[in-house]
Amino acid sequence: MPRSTSSQFAAQKVDEDDDEEDNLISQQASFILPSPTSTRRLRSAMTSEVDLRSRMPSRLQSASDERSSLLGFGEGPHRSYTEPNTARPRFSRTASQASMRMPRNHSRASSWGLRIASALSSGRRLPPNGMEESKSSIFTDERVWYDQFTSTDWVHDSIADAFRVRDLRSRKDLRGRVYAWFDGAQGWVLVAIIGCITACIAYFVNVTESSIFDIKEGHCKEGWYFSKRKCCQGQELCSSWETWGQRMSFAGVEEKWVDFVAYVVSVILLSVLACFLTLLTKTEIPSKFSLSTLDEDLGAEHRGVVDDKSGMIPTESAGSRRKPSTMVYYPAAGSGVAEVKVILSGFVVHGYLGVRTLVVKTLALILSVASGLSLGKEGPYVHIATCVGNIACRLFSKYNHNDGKRREVLSASAASGVGVAFGAPIGGVLFSLEEVSYYFPPKTLFRTFFCCIVAALSLKFLNPYGTGKIVIFEVRYISDWKFFEMVVFILLGVMGGALGALFIKASRIWATTFRRIPAIRKWPVLEVVLVALITGSASFWNRYAKLAVTELLFELASPCQDTNSGLCPRKEDEILGVVRYLCVAFIIKSILTTITFGIKVPAGIYVPSMVVGGLMGRIVGHLVQYLVVMYPDNAIFGSCPTGGELEGCVTPGVYALVAAGATMCGVTRLSVTLAVILFELTGSLDHVLPFSISVLVAKWTADALEPLSIYDLLTDMNSYPLLDNKLRPIFTNDLGSITPKPRTHRIIDISNSPLISAKVLRRKLDFLHDAGEIDGGLPIIRHGILVGLIPAPDLEFALDKLEDEEQSLCLMATEVIWHDDIEDDEDHEHDPTDFTPYIDPSPVALDVHSPMDLVFQCFVKLGLRYICVLKDGQFAGMVHKKAFVRYVKELEKDGMTDTL
Repeated sequence: MPRSTSSQFAAQKVDEDDDEEDNLISQQASFILPSPTSTRRLRSAMTSEVDLRSRMPSRLQSASDERSSLLGFGEGPHRSYTEPNTARPRFSRTASQASMRMPRNHSRASSWGLRIASALSSGRRLPPNGMEESKSSIFTDERVWYDQFTSTDWVHDSIADAFRVRDLRSRKDLRGRVYAWFDGAQGWVLVAIIGCITACIAYFVNVTESSIFDIKEGHCKEGWYFSKRKCCQGQELCSSWETWGQRMSFAGVEEKWVDFVAYVVSVILLSVLACFLTLLTKTEIPSKFSLSTLDEDLGAEHRGVVDDKSGMIPTESAGSRRKPSTMVYYPAAGSGVAEVKVILSGFVVHGYLGVRTLVVKTLALILSVASGLSLGKEGPYVHIATCVGNIACRLFSKYNHNDGKRREVLSASAASGVGVAFGAPIGGVLFSLEEVSYYFPPKTLFRTFFCCIVAALSLKFLNPYGTGKIVIFEVRYISDWKFFEMVVFILLGVMGGALGALFIKASRIWATTFRRIPAIRKWPVLEVVLVALITGSASFWNRYAKLAVTELLFELASPCQDTNSGLCPRKEDEILGVVRYLCVAFIIKSILTTITFGIKVPAGIYVPSMVVGGLMGRIVGHLVQYLVVMYPDNAIFGSCPTGGELEGCVTPGVYALVAAGATMCGVTRLSVTLAVILFELTGSLDHVLPFSISVLVAKWTADALEPLSIYDLLTDMNSYPLLDNKLRPIFTNDLGSITPKPRTHRIIDISNSPLISAKVLRRKLDFLHDAGEIDGGLPIIRHGILVGLIPAPDLEFALDKLEDEEQSLCLMATEVIWHDDIEDDEDHEHDPTDFTPYIDPSPVALDVHSPMDLVFQCFVKLGLRYICVLKDGQFAGMVHKKAFVRYVKELEKDGMTDTL
């Protein structure tokens, strides 16, 4: 975007100010005279202390020609790029008007960095234990790597874990082998613990929710905490169950109206309680980052995105910068699947997977499901299980201090959530692989499978449904499907995919109109009350809209020999009456599901979408059944047996389950996972083919009508920084076309001096924060050559440790050569002005002519935060991941993407 004249002038002035300040600091440091007390000092490869302070080398590197090693630095040690953060010689650099005097207690004679430098420069031998000390200090610094709304550095975490494993395996004694064995067993122990705890939480939610759900209609005389099923188990006429109309009779008022009022009030009360619990997790964070919310709000207003092509230069001065806008979100709201997916891709959101979120969401989920709203608990199980995994990672430092390893465990946790939700452990593994996981190595696949199996076994032991089964419902189809039914299954796939796409469009329209009303935005409880009032009033009069979603889906999918519900007509003239009743329930459930999704309570969309599809499928199944009964002699129905029961040829429950899977596929775009879940629910090998074909057709239809799934839509509307690895953008240019021009405030130039003022570094850091790049970085340049990069979170951490930031000079060069002549009797003390431990000496860099497909693969497969760009070996700029995500989003809007 072209900048205005004022902004160009401001940018030019900022660059000039930075240049002037850098030159002034260089001049101040160059003309400082040595202090008389500095007779005991570090001797460098320069000829004198004055030369060291003027940063002018007094001699050139000898014997350098075309045969010299590229990584050779002459005499003395240099920092190895294979071992970042190794301890280095440190000395105090505080700018003053008099001198750079070095007090005795600032000498680093006893540090390992000086000892190895002295040994290498003078040809002496290393101490026998020196290398071990160096190795142990590589990744033991105290920096804070991942701040709020930053991205995980997958490459750093992988290298850190590799060094940890190397040091662990280097011990050959018995204790070392025991440590190595325990280290390898930690992952299995951890996922086993997660599976058990997830199953216990699922058991608690299922049992408690089923007991509270029936309170809306009445209570059990034998115990108020008994559900209607448990209270009347095995009884056709249950005298132990008492409705509210029977309990509270009013003169002149019929019982059904008392039951209606009690039902509606109960729905509203339980919904409001769930909303109040959800609002307890309200989080307000001042952020420059362009997120709208983190609680599945399709009505969130998209924030403006700062243009990155001009370098993101603020026009305000440092003293008059605007306050960061505050982002408000409720971690306990919604299902959390979209946010978990973004977190597993490497985005850091502190508190979203914490203890408070886990406790509040579990309790609020019980109330929201028990209220009878058109929502499910299966999606929130994914978020709850991921919270359990995140908290359990604190047991072992191997996972607690490494975000890359942590996300492997979180992938297994999310899978166990689906496993206990549907009673489908294999479906849970595929869900993690297909939907939420961004990085899924083979080892993680096996551990995920183990976690799901442990969760399933634990749930079976707890027996939450009282049936000895772990599935939410279990159906068995005795008869096989007929060939002519395949045409109907394909039609159901088309209808289910279209219904799912229509639901996404309707949800977006509802959220961007009604949910943006000022009163609704200001008071989320008001929306919950209105939705609960509509739900209670509309559902009470229709049995199938009134049932819990799991019980309704079970009745819809069950064959008539397994149930005595009203869905089983005895004669052919009763079929159309059942169809009309189901059509009313279908309309009610479709509307309620649309307006319920996105309210401020824990709510899933999986089973509600399956219920809507199941109602549609059952309607179609009964219509096909009616045709078979009315035209039994038609050649199409020649394979059907003559006479017998109505389900002798067509089983409407099969149609219901086929359409349920197709509709859920249209909403979520799950494919293989969904087919396996349906198979695990039925256990019928005969019907795997109809399930699979309907899911395939549904996905093709939904993709044609609405390219985005419901979670992709949430990611897009809320500006989540997710670079979808399932999409393949069609690029028409190279890396140089999106690389912003390097500017002074975005680089650290050490051509004149390796010492940079902390005040200048703070200003550069503020520019990054103003641009929203709190996880960005500052390239370090020497004579136009990229020699390193310091991440912005590390730079902020290092600057905050300085006692006198206004007067401090910070060492930013990693290739500083030192000599010995050091006293060995002085104590080691950390020098906060030495920033070299925070510098990455080998950042990933590509040429300006690199194809964009290579850049895309680097960001997706390597998980990089940024890529430095070179032109003829010279630094040409840097591309941040968030800027690249915005570029890919623009291509998606222009239709320049293809699904992998």
